[in-house]
Amino acid sequence: MGLLTIRRWREAFSIYKNPRVVGMLFLGFSAGLPLLLVFGTLSFWLREAGISRTTIGFFSWIGLAYALKWCWSPLVDRMPLPLLSRVLGRRRSWLLFSQVAIFIGLVGMATTDPAVDLRLMALFALAVAFASATQDISLDAYRIEAVPEKLQGAMSASYMTGYRLAMILASAGALAIAAWFDPGESSYEQRPWKIAYLCMACCMLVGIVTTFMISEPEVSISEDVERRRKKFAVWMARYPQLPQSITAFLSWFLDAIISPFWDFLKRYRWRAVVILFLIGTYRISDVVLGIMANPFYYDMGFTKGEVASITKVYGVVMTIVGAGAGGMMIVRWGVMPILMLGAILSAGSNLLFSLLAGIGHNIWWLAGVISFDNFSAGIATAAFVAYMSSLTNVAYSATQYALFSSIMLLLPKFIAGFSGLVVDNIGYARFFAGTALLGLPVILLIVLAIRFMPARNNS
Repeated sequence: MGLLTIRRWREAFSIYKNPRVVGMLFLGFSAGLPLLLVFGTLSFWLREAGISRTTIGFFSWIGLAYALKWCWSPLVDRMPLPLLSRVLGRRRSWLLFSQVAIFIGLVGMATTDPAVDLRLMALFALAVAFASATQDISLDAYRIEAVPEKLQGAMSASYMTGYRLAMILASAGALAIAAWFDPGESSYEQRPWKIAYLCMACCMLVGIVTTFMISEPEVSISEDVERRRKKFAVWMARYPQLPQSITAFLSWFLDAIISPFWDFLKRYRWRAVVILFLIGTYRISDVVLGIMANPFYYDMGFTKGEVASITKVYGVVMTIVGAGAGGMMIVRWGVMPILMLGAILSAGSNLLFSLLAGIGHNIWWLAGVISFDNFSAGIATAAFVAYMSSLTNVAYSATQYALFSSIMLLLPKFIAGFSGLVVDNIGYARFFAGTALLGLPVILLIVLAIRFMPARNNS
């Protein structure tokens, strides 16, 4: 029995040797690099520059770009880019375009001092967020189309590993560089942050090089999608008097914008409501807490070096471990049980931050809290990405996954914008306890999803 169990775990681990899964590691790095540079790391920079917590909280609304990416996902899914799409293909052309835009935006942030021109900093950060969200649309579509459903758990774990490694660089790396060039912690200077962000911009070359190395996935369209397209072609043939430009636009509009949403509603009917509510609230505890995490560390007296070494390196390593464990557990037990486990652990870990707020500056407590929180987040994210991937139809992978991931962030990011106000009024301890309570409805929604609608791939 023991040998059989070991053999099963070895088989589960072997999925990480798949070339597509290995390649996703580097693509995940490209996706993870910009995120903290417009959120966590930037919030530390803003706080050190003397920006108020309330303003930092409102600044987080830049993240709504990620929540609204479904609005332009049909363009990314269907519209070719001049020359690039012909040379690189549909997915890779949009990847390259967005990665170059991220590079330019990060250079702009690096050369802007928020203490002098906060509006310009906001504009550059918003540009990076929009470009990063566009990269996510293409990358999520590529991940879904590149491998069958049974490998999606491994793809999401590999993606999260690269993503979190990039987050180490974008957080601990950026903080360490800023600290290295900072003449002293007692006063603020823009130069250390400028150097740090220029270095981060150069790191986007990893994503650009990877985009040139990967190949376009081969996608087989389902019979249902083909029938729908043929019906529309027959309907359009009844109106030969319409100009060709109008006919082409209507055909594109139906296939790129209407069909992806109609396909989802047709497949899941009333159960789509449960799915969308679950997706819209699953990450709420983590996202709302995350906006105030770096200001919390700063206000508790932790230095940039301590934050870099513990929360941004050790903590991210624990996230990678959690993501890897989550990927193997998904292969072993399926998506939904691990989705439930991740929801329980993520909500519970927020209570530890509440305890840390009462303890104050304590390195060992910080390490313990970060270990549990990040390990839980790794499991939860691996399961959640695999769950959302299982809901998509590969014919509309970019648009449908963009819809899911947008809904995932819309409510949490909106609520998180008020986090600074809440902390100013009730303090960190009660704020963190409140974020834990936000996770309770998620557990109920998972129970409903398990009972009425087990995850499956309908491509």
